[in-house]
Amino acid sequence: MQTRWNALVNPLMPDAARCNSTYQQLSAAYSGSGRYYHDLRHVQALLDTVDEYAGMVVDREVVELAVWFHDAVYNYLSSENEALSAELARQFLAHSTLSAERQARVAYLIECTTRHAAAHAPAPDLDFFLDADLRVLGAEPADYAEYAQQIRQEYRLVPAVLYRRGRRKVLEQLLAAPALYRTAAFHDRFEAAARRNLRAELNGW
Repeated sequence: MQTRWNALVNPLMPDAARCNSTYQQLSAAYSGSGRYYHDLRHVQALLDTVDEYAGMVVDREVVELAVWFHDAVYNYLSSENEALSAELARQFLAHSTLSAERQARVAYLIECTTRHAAAHAPAPDLDFFLDADLRVLGAEPADYAEYAQQIRQEYRLVPAVLYRRGRRKVLEQLLAAPALYRTAAFHDRFEAAARRNLRAELNGW
């Protein structure tokens, strides 16, 4: 994955040492002992989605940078993960040649993942980015079940009764949304499957 990272950031960052140290920082963060879903495999899955749907992406550099940083900070007990991840991106990009406006868009994409279903101010690639992050909901049932188990592992220190209560609330909120996906392409391909997966998990509690 470092080759992919280098191809993205080297043209934007004259400081090769900073590029390398930031990659090591991100790699260590995503490889932390508590990461079961929000890990480097998740980053790779999103990058693969960018490749697959490249025709939908307006500003690929901004989107890929947001992918790399969006879960860099992840503490399941914290409500500040997205804000802290966005700040980490800002700190890195402050030394880049990326314009201030594009730097702000990277941070904004990350911050909006705090609440996928909320009404956000429109921005280029926002709908695509949020849909890509939720693509797993519409995965094949076995892959979705693996995802659900990985999320439970990330909350492994939470007692089962409390986890079930919290997870049920999340699932019910998702199912109550008028649409899980914002773009026509993702809605057409994944919406029905995602709702089946969510209902199946909810019914399994």
